[in-house]
Amino acid sequence: MELIVTDHDEKTWGMMCHFASFLGFVVPLGNILGPLLVYLMKKDIYRFVEEQGKESLNFQITMTIYLLICIPLIFVIIGIIILPALLIFWITVVIVAVVRNSEGRSFRYPITIRFIQ
Repeated sequence: MELIVTDHDEKTWGMMCHFASFLGFVVPLGNILGPLLVYLMKKDIYRFVEEQGKESLNFQITMTIYLLICIPLIFVIIGIIILPALLIFWITVVIVAVVRNSEGRSFRYPITIRFIQ
């Protein structure tokens, strides 16, 4: 069920759950640590952040696993194709999630393993 919120702070923190994953470009595993910090700080205050934090964490953990699988595939050429496609997909869906949250609408990532229920 899609959760729709109108509170500005709740939307902002929901967006931060997704946007914080870009920390992974600067800090190793920052794509997981950023959303985790936002989730842990605000999950008890905002239901929307709890939902979107879990969604973001599940996606970031899944993408990290996919990335780790792709790295050895670079040596058999297919990884050279898959790795950039995976990166473009990752950036695109995170941006879509941020935009959806800015509208107050929840977002569910595709091809995500649901580790955190």
